[in-house]
Amino acid sequence: MNENDIAKIVFNLGMKVHKALGPGLLESAYQECLYYELKKAGLKVKKEMALPLVYNDVKLEVGYRVDLLVENKFIIEIKSVENLNDVHLAQLLTYLKLADCKLGMLINFNVSFFKNGVKRVINGYF
Repeated sequence: MNENDIAKIVFNLGMKVHKALGPGLLESAYQECLYYELKKAGLKVKKEMALPLVYNDVKLEVGYRVDLLVENKFIIEIKSVENLNDVHLAQLLTYLKLADCKLGMLINFNVSFFKNGVKRVINGYF
């Protein structure tokens, strides 16, 4: 399964979660429900995975945690905020770079229409 296949599944399951819960909950609620749905769909998913920073060949644990890592190649960063901004995009781009992943998705569940809260992010591109 490639990253684009994963992205389609994540989008559809994210929409399912959003339809069931609606906007306004904490990020952790959406994360748990999306994690559950991805696992139920048979995908390999890691939650709150620590992501070290490698500097001068030394692994440094600096507190980076990926919300969801799907099939060891697709990162999902979950938000529940009024608006996504540049710092949220920068966070996901950093995670993609550190994890050597090509594609990820920034999902803001605090929106009326799910598709308006989703940004597909490619490593190295804005």
